[in-house]
Amino acid sequence: MAKTKPGKKDLDSYAIKGTNKVVRAGDCVLMRPSDSDKPPYVARVEKIEADHRNNVKVRVRWYYRPEESIGGRRQFHGAKELFLSDHYDVQSAHTIEGKCIVHTFKNYTKLENVGAEDYFCRFEYKAATGGFTPDRVAVYCKCEMPYNPDDLMVQCEGRKDCCNGRFISEINISFN
Repeated sequence: MAKTKPGKKDLDSYAIKGTNKVVRAGDCVLMRPSDSDKPPYVARVEKIEADHRNNVKVRVRWYYRPEESIGGRRQFHGAKELFLSDHYDVQSAHTIEGKCIVHTFKNYTKLENVGAEDYFCRFEYKAATGGFTPDRVAVYCKCEMPYNPDDLMVQCEGRKDCCNGRFISEINISFN
């Protein structure tokens, strides 16, 4: 674990106020936005520390929603899709509303029931440049669109034929 500044101490966990949930480094959390009309922000907790007055801060790595990225939301993005960014920040632990789970794309597609706290991530995102890792995505259909887990892949929109999930090729997902 990284060294803590003088007057600060590392904490192993933080109890979310008003709940019985405990957050630890590595957990994904929902954070209260300043605009109450917006959905909560999603972040991964990297570190928890308290100052000499016991004010608890969390160092987080932000997830971006597709519409928050350069290029915006595309047809193949799922409603619960997030991008793990290279954007780190320090926030008051009091802004944590709850915990959530950010699954891999593969694990998310295997869920029998997707709950309100379930999200998925298949890309890392460089906030300053708008670049993605990986920068290509598999295409499983003749319409050459990547798989959106919210859409039942039986046949393409406007088509009577489909490959029924067979890998066809890859496309570049550059949004620039």
